[in-house]
Amino acid sequence: MNKNLAIALAVVIIIIIAAVPILMKQGGGEETTEEYGTIKIGMTISLQGKYQTEGKQALCGVEAAIKWYNDNGGIEVNGKKYKLELKYYDDQSKKELVQSYYADLVTKDKVNFLLAPYSSGLTLAAAPISQQYGIIMISHGGASDKIFSQGFQYVVQVLTPASKYFESSLKLVKEQIPDAKIAFIYENSAFSNAVMQGASQIAQQYGLQVVYNNTYEKGQTEFTSLVQEAKQAGANVLIGGGHFEDGQILINTAYNNGWHLKFISILVAPAQPEFAQAVGDAAIGVAAPAQWHVKASYSPDNVPSGYVWAGPTKEEWLQAFHEVCPDIETPAYQAAEAGAAIVFLVEGIKSANSLDNQAVRQAMNNLAIYTFFGPLKIDPDTGKQIAHPMIVIQWQEQNGQLVQEIIYPPDSATAQPLIAPAVWWPTG
Repeated sequence: MNKNLAIALAVVIIIIIAAVPILMKQGGGEETTEEYGTIKIGMTISLQGKYQTEGKQALCGVEAAIKWYNDNGGIEVNGKKYKLELKYYDDQSKKELVQSYYADLVTKDKVNFLLAPYSSGLTLAAAPISQQYGIIMISHGGASDKIFSQGFQYVVQVLTPASKYFESSLKLVKEQIPDAKIAFIYENSAFSNAVMQGASQIAQQYGLQVVYNNTYEKGQTEFTSLVQEAKQAGANVLIGGGHFEDGQILINTAYNNGWHLKFISILVAPAQPEFAQAVGDAAIGVAAPAQWHVKASYSPDNVPSGYVWAGPTKEEWLQAFHEVCPDIETPAYQAAEAGAAIVFLVEGIKSANSLDNQAVRQAMNNLAIYTFFGPLKIDPDTGKQIAHPMIVIQWQEQNGQLVQEIIYPPDSATAQPLIAPAVWWPTG
């Protein structure tokens, strides 16, 4: 082989080698993998202890939203593609673990952004870390208004504030139970106290009669004396609760002590699919204020004026949810609000076209998005959620099965409210 032929042959080989990736990318072979950057999101979540039921739901909701974004090409920031990565620790429902874990997430794990823990108390414990390091923390399970009166500049909320939780329930009572005599029985915690302070003000505005008002301590499992006192006061409506464990015990106690009630709405517990299993027929008629329900109809087809659709549809998020957590048949609202936290964070990043926390936080002030969880918009000064509405869900019996239905407001309802159900208000 002469020298010129060898050179020509070498050039042809080089051209062929260089062309192979282009041909493969165009579909002439196996696909190439585009290189992505990583956006690290850190959080603690309660997988043990008091909040483990809600915590498991929240973690699944986050993982489902992250899966959807990653499966759909990630997100683009300043011309570069990124995938989302979650780093989390089990805080075991304990405040003493929260602050050290959040400090580790920022200083050791080098996360870009934070999600808050579940519950108002744990969120309040984590918020100073967000402030100290100037890193955004999205609150998905901390509803207490107190969180947003402390001057934390980087804490942003996606769920309805606690002071508004019982507004729809009490409006329903006002409209449908003219002889209502209300008992407030609730947990002495940051979240429940904020909720019930708001409920007390709303009841007064509506001219409703509150005949009993008392609290119980965290971890309390004996409610007989509270129930008996409320019965003696003549209460026929129960409003209150706290979280899952205490809520289901409170309902069982009220039922087993023969407290005749026309309407019941308590926090958190009835929203969980496990509630009906825990209390049986006593679940019939029990309602709860809810941030979301799987039967809610938020979709790209009904986006209100002034909002733009963002994130997965309900069907897309549900598919991802069941893929990451196949052991949970039906997601509760704690899962949806946690998934919505990821959507709000991603939209803030995209709007800022940056991973700088200050720029993203500023961009969040101008977001008005409509999601599978509903409308989301924050107060720029405090980060408090101002757009998301509450619904009221209720356990009802249909064809021998206990099911959850949306009963309020009327334009979102999937069933009529069940007032004075026979299991609670016997007429015979």
